[in-house]
Amino acid sequence: MLHELVRIWFGWVENWGYWGVFLLMAMESTIIPVPSEIVMPPAAFWAAQGKMSFAGVVLAGTVGSYVGSVLNYWFSMAIGLPLLRRYGKYFLVPEKKLEMAQAWVSRYGVPGIFVARLLPVVRHLISIPAGILRMPFWAFSAATIVGAGLWCWVLAWFGQEVIGGHPELLQSPEAMMSVIKAKLLWFVVAVVLFGALYGFVLWFKARSAKVSEPA
Repeated sequence: MLHELVRIWFGWVENWGYWGVFLLMAMESTIIPVPSEIVMPPAAFWAAQGKMSFAGVVLAGTVGSYVGSVLNYWFSMAIGLPLLRRYGKYFLVPEKKLEMAQAWVSRYGVPGIFVARLLPVVRHLISIPAGILRMPFWAFSAATIVGAGLWCWVLAWFGQEVIGGHPELLQSPEAMMSVIKAKLLWFVVAVVLFGALYGFVLWFKARSAKVSEPA
């Protein structure tokens, strides 16, 4: 079933252009597991062929990601944590993942939202704890737009570079996803290291403040 869905979504990008990119990236930013690797890279390749523009593809992907994240944010704020804990598992949001995402937002705040938007799996979940914790909407929006914009640009750039040299990958969305993920590994590792460094800085500042407190 997933194989067929991937091919259907792939066709949306090819046939619907910017609207297909917008819709699929909005879905990807909710609880629907649409792989962004089958959306942005081929769209950027087709942009290089003159069917769309690179900037337009990145903009459509960024706006779609933001809209999907906002829907998650407001929905989570409205129904609250108890209902999500009880019913989230039926929507691919098990309690363990929810608690991890909530701890991440509680600890790292707005920069944590930005970093999470660049990481696989967690980027479509991170808006849920942001809504539950009632993070200021302007701060959530800024971090989401910048993070989603950077992720869309990176995927689009890789799409042009990788698929441009191997257009046969367009015949197999699964193979294309595998190649793109392998090429993206260094970027994901860099983001993880950046997040770890930021966490260490926060820990060191908190420890220094605690030490400097009068007895």
